[in-house]
Amino acid sequence: MDLQIANRVALVTGGSGGIGAVVCSRLIQTGFQVVVADMDTSAAQSVAANLGPKAYAFHVDVTDESSVCALFNEAESISPVSVLVCVAGVLILPGGERPLIADMDLEIWERSFAVNARGSFLCSREFLRRRQTMPAVHGRVVFIGSSAAQLGGYRSSSAYIASKSAVMGFAKAYAREVAHLGITANVVSPGLIDTQMLRSTVGSGGDLSVTAQAIPLGRIGTAEDVAGAIDYLVSPQAAYVTGSVIDVNGGYRMQ
Repeated sequence: MDLQIANRVALVTGGSGGIGAVVCSRLIQTGFQVVVADMDTSAAQSVAANLGPKAYAFHVDVTDESSVCALFNEAESISPVSVLVCVAGVLILPGGERPLIADMDLEIWERSFAVNARGSFLCSREFLRRRQTMPAVHGRVVFIGSSAAQLGGYRSSSAYIASKSAVMGFAKAYAREVAHLGITANVVSPGLIDTQMLRSTVGSGGDLSVTAQAIPLGRIGTAEDVAGAIDYLVSPQAAYVTGSVIDVNGGYRMQ
């Protein structure tokens, strides 16, 4: 175990989801104490229970300012949070279909931005405010972008694409503003990852074999692939990496 990591607290929003739960598990293995934060409290408690005594479960609605503040109050009763990973996100597909712009209800647009963009803003702002008054060694923030935001998307809605684009732009502004505190901020941008969110976009049966043919590495990504990139970014080895986007997409998009 890295002594620079031992006993530090990592807070993961959306911690009970397909990617979030794997990220929590990876960070526990690395040596962090982990806060599993999620709208679904019982699911968060289940994930934390499986991870053992170094994991804690707390409720959060990332779209609500007071809920985010309450989450940090609870998390920092353990120890100051030194790592924040903003995984919480939504892709809204009414009836399983991608809504076209001309047909999209305003509610879908607003909800997408509320969870994906506002949630990332509120959580990272609260982290920054706390670290301004109580600095943390090796402070790290990781945002979750999307290859859909970089490509215009094929299965994702315009609301999801736009909200993830907002997150990726915000992350760069954030990285500049927190650098003087020794905090880094980066984006992990997943491509096609085998989650319920992806399977909801491929129709009945959720068969991803055809989709995988478009990926140079010949397979759909896993939550473990995403967690590995996050694990690196929150490590001391990534101390000189900030304002960057790490693509985890098997070559689906190359830059």
